[in-house]
Amino acid sequence: MRASGPEELARGVLAGDRRALARAITWVENRRPGASELLRRIYPETGRAHVVGLTGAPGVGKSTLAAALARHLRSAGQRVGLVAVDPSSPFTGGALLGDRIRFSQGAVDDGVFFRSLASRGQVGGLARATGDVIHLLDAAGMDVVLVETVGAGQSEVAIMRHAHTVVVVLAPGLGDDVQAAKAGILEVADVLVVNKADQPGASRTVQELRQMLELGAPRDPGWRPPVVETVAADGRGVAALADAVARHRQHLTESPAGAQRDRWRAEEALRQELLALVAERLHGTAAWAAAADAVAGRRVTPAEAAARLLDALRDERGPRDGHPAEGGGGRAAVEARGGAAGG
Repeated sequence: MRASGPEELARGVLAGDRRALARAITWVENRRPGASELLRRIYPETGRAHVVGLTGAPGVGKSTLAAALARHLRSAGQRVGLVAVDPSSPFTGGALLGDRIRFSQGAVDDGVFFRSLASRGQVGGLARATGDVIHLLDAAGMDVVLVETVGAGQSEVAIMRHAHTVVVVLAPGLGDDVQAAKAGILEVADVLVVNKADQPGASRTVQELRQMLELGAPRDPGWRPPVVETVAADGRGVAALADAVARHRQHLTESPAGAQRDRWRAEEALRQELLALVAERLHGTAAWAAAADAVAGRRVTPAEAAARLLDALRDERGPRDGHPAEGGGGRAAVEARGGAAGG
């Protein structure tokens, strides 16, 4: 279909039209005019899909595991959306989108919708559009949305902002597997997976993970993360992983943790959007340039400059048309008021 505007495109997404869904994702990923209105129209129809994040270091087999899990869920009659975030070049901004190539090598029916997103420089293993794409897949009728992160390692705790269930994937033979995960990524796990479990050292990795779970404080006192062994290349253990995800979903439904996480994710989404909007509103203005010059010249600290930029937003003239804002938004004010703060 060729949608003429956000209203028509939203209707197509809500009707489950795959072409409309693909086009809508392109709109939000590229921040096309009308994307905000499109999201506003579909947002009330979201909140039904279970979002599962798969994260872990590069080389553990996340892509293969995500594809195998998607096929298993589809064989059980569920509609599945799969979002794979690929790293962008820090120089060109381009991305190989190799997960799309790997995933396309297997047969998938129309009940699975796959999309690669370029991270476009975002930290935390995700693209900025990830949350919006999840909402679109949800509104289009997907029962489960799988999100595979870039594979940046411990910084990927950002997946917690989007996923109901976080699956942390490890593999034997990648050095000190558990030690590499100690600094934070294990604490976000709702399910732990040791993939490539047919390789030497897998049983040791499983044992170490279980010992760490005994010693550590759980993220959710009512849920003990299971450790699942898989060989995603031939499908072994994928059914057990799907069962663990289903049990965690049931736990969230039946315990206060589900509502608590929903509220936390809502606050995080609001915080991220607010930060982005403020930065976009100010970036490139005279006030922004003045603040950057003052920070670079050691006349004010970054924290002071940021506070004054927020003050500048109170004057509707300053951030939008480049006039210095009253109360400290312009170059002279930033420099004069910050003279004593340099160093």
